[in-house]
Amino acid sequence: MLEDEFKHEDAVVTGEAEHRISPEKVRNVFLGLNDGLVEILGAVSGFFAAFSSTTAVMTAGFTVGVAGALSMAAGAYIGAGSEAELRETEDARRRFLGEPVSSEPGERALVSAAVVGIGYFIGAVVPILPVLFGARTVWPTIVTGGAMIVAVSTIVAFISGMNVRRRIARNVVITGLAVVVTYVLGLLTKRLLGVAI
Repeated sequence: MLEDEFKHEDAVVTGEAEHRISPEKVRNVFLGLNDGLVEILGAVSGFFAAFSSTTAVMTAGFTVGVAGALSMAAGAYIGAGSEAELRETEDARRRFLGEPVSSEPGERALVSAAVVGIGYFIGAVVPILPVLFGARTVWPTIVTGGAMIVAVSTIVAFISGMNVRRRIARNVVITGLAVVVTYVLGLLTKRLLGVAI
């Protein structure tokens, strides 16, 4: 125990403890960012097909973005809290049995929720920005969102050691499918329900 304490003090004194990047935080940022991009790019595409008004597209996109960010943050909070509970239970069981306890504390639930939620919101804003700046068709949104998807895919692939081209191709195909499906659903909704916004 004393040796562990000395190692911890050395890390604090030399500053090594502060310079470590938490893989969980990186994962959470990109999880939120990627989800926000894909979901809101798809949603905005569908809104462009269904609505004639760019104000309606922007309002609906922003509303869905905020709701999605809150939902993702809540999910991350619950997930991190459950993981911490399971870890504590397992540590207590090991202590009771006299086994060594070596688990490190995970990311705090509130921090995890904030990171995922903010990442999602940033990703969600990207497809809405062209509409905010006057886009009247879905194409500027697709180009902006697509460029961001390529950038995020490249960074994630680089950080995780994955094949960059494969990761980009996979994300572009998934995002493209989301855009096509939601655009078709928007057109069908407009035709079948007679939406005239």
